Amino acid sequence: MKKVILSLLGSALIFSSGSFTAFADTPKLQSQVTQLVGTPYKWGGTTESGFDCSGFILYIFNKHDLNLPRTSASQAKAGVHVDQDDLRLGDLVFFNTSGRGVSHAGIYIGNGEFAHASTSKGVRISKLSEPYYKNSYVTARRVISQENYVQMVGSVN
Repeated sequence: MKKVILSLLGSALIFSSGSFTAFADTPKLQSQVTQLVGTPYKWGGTTESGFDCSGFILYIFNKHDLNLPRTSASQAKAGVHVDQDDLRLGDLVFFNTSGRGVSHAGIYIGNGEFAHASTSKGVRISKLSEPYYKNSYVTARRVISQENYVQMVGSVN
């Protein structure tokens, strides 16, 4: 019941913030992310019973038959670099939260926000401008081809 309530609350927050306006034509991806809000954090987790940050990314991308490396550090080397000012939906964002290089990752969802599996709060949506993430931001990578972008997001930016 708690997961359902958290998912509904997460959906309400997302819709009220306008984060998913570009997802209007593809409720598939929108519902995939919003249904997972509130899923608990689990180190090494790659299923709906619990995710770590890279496992959450793998789960979403596997739904679209897109393969990525397992760890956030490896994912941060995939695809091509993207400046933070040029982020588009589906880009991956990476953070140094441990002081030892890339240690956290999420999926950019627009309006300066990203979805990720937080160790303290599970799957959630955060703003890149929050001091914790702003100060630990490392890089972003575009790992989705133009063809896959249209399939996953529904339009070309």
